[in-house]
Amino acid sequence: MPANKKYLTKSPWTKFSKILIGTLGGYLVTISFHVALTRIFPQEYVMVTSFITGYLLWATLLLFAFIINKAWKTWAIYTALIVVFSGIYFIPVK
Repeated sequence: MPANKKYLTKSPWTKFSKILIGTLGGYLVTISFHVALTRIFPQEYVMVTSFITGYLLWATLLLFAFIINKAWKTWAIYTALIVVFSGIYFIPVK
């Protein structure tokens, strides 16, 4: 049974944007999240577990990009997450 046409995206730019933010943005959020975890846990442990958890998080973020209706909302959410996680990493430690 084919999908209902009224729910499908008609614009090729929107499709491209969702694919781009799902793959590249999801990857950047995953990397920044694991880098932020190195502030809490030893770097060696985060590196070892990031091989598995990194793929799971990236795949989830890739699917999440297609659940959100508007592509710009996904861009905003992923950019905010990258900024927050990178900010955690770059905060100076006394």
